[in-house]
Amino acid sequence: MLFDGVCAFCHGAVRWLIERDPQARLRFAPLQGETAAALRRRHPELGSDVDTLVYVETHAGAERVYLRSEAVWRACAAIGALPRAARWWARLPRPLADLGYRIFARLRYRVFGRLDACRLPDAGERERFLA
Repeated sequence: MLFDGVCAFCHGAVRWLIERDPQARLRFAPLQGETAAALRRRHPELGSDVDTLVYVETHAGAERVYLRSEAVWRACAAIGALPRAARWWARLPRPLADLGYRIFARLRYRVFGRLDACRLPDAGERERFLA
């Protein structure tokens, strides 16, 4: 899962996912890091300015990339958790859910703030983070 490493809301969302994923199924990397750069090289359709949550699944050697609301749903499904407040949102048609996601994403820095640097994992989380 790729996230905006300098977004305070994204930092909180990653912490929320980690707390609900004791089996450590999800791995995380900042959009500003090398893992994200390598993904953009493998998937040029993402473009160099991707600034959304990205969920990557690999099955039988094939890599599939999900963005925006679909990335949220996939991550929550992987750990079996969906916040109550988001359950109604999950029922919306994807174009409408993505519109809500884009509006929220545009406001996230103003509402939650911006960090000076990417989040550093603590000792217990290091193995779950990629560069």
